Amino acid sequence: MLRVYPMESSSFLNIDEQPISIGQAVKYLQNSGKLGQFIGDILRQYVIEKELQTREDIAISPALTEQAIIDFRLKNQLTDPKSFQEWLQNNGKDYDSFHSSVALGFKLEKLKAVVTEPKLPEYFIERKIFLDRVVISRIIVDNRELAEELQAQIEEGASFEALAREYSLTEDRIVNGMMGPVSRGTLPDKLRAAIDVARPMEIVGPIELEERYGLFRVEQILPASLEDTQLKQALQNELFEKWLAEKIQKLTVKLQVN
Repeated sequence: MLRVYPMESSSFLNIDEQPISIGQAVKYLQNSGKLGQFIGDILRQYVIEKELQTREDIAISPALTEQAIIDFRLKNQLTDPKSFQEWLQNNGKDYDSFHSSVALGFKLEKLKAVVTEPKLPEYFIERKIFLDRVVISRIIVDNRELAEELQAQIEEGASFEALAREYSLTEDRIVNGMMGPVSRGTLPDKLRAAIDVARPMEIVGPIELEERYGLFRVEQILPASLEDTQLKQALQNELFEKWLAEKIQKLTVKLQVN
């Protein structure tokens, strides 16, 4: 819940020696349509900071932070103390703030893991239909008779690729009808049902889709797995954002401006 309360003007920014009050800044953000995002970012950081301060299950080893800093300096050729100090100054930091930011990054990742890992297997199953992908090629024509004729030609040995280039109505005909990897969850129900029981290189169809008729060849099936580190991280990020949103929904927020 967001409530607006008046407060005394206070300057927190000066532009060409002209003070900008908090009230003015809020008005500028409101006029630009960015106030909601601005407040949302603040609430997000507030929730994260509170969790980091109060949870006891996200402790990290100080040695982890120190090693990360060493690795960073080696990677960026900042092993010389003078060069590292210059880099810190150029980036508006000192060693303590840099050290804190590195440690914070590890704590945030630990928090994300603690929050999401118990829910991850179930969430993966819920999302699996959209995470599984198939590589398919297609020939799309505007009448069933032609689709059936093309199917018969393919069964007799005609080239699927050549027929796609000659007859298909879609732009991917120039690449032999190859659609590339497609999420199972985005496929029309009829097509997904047929592809789910098909074997690689098998032709399915004709299938009527939006008053057109398609022949589809299953090139490859790419099932999703939590062994995929990149996919696992993406799902963890989704779950973490959902968890944050639920936390934020429970907050009572008062915006005090002139």
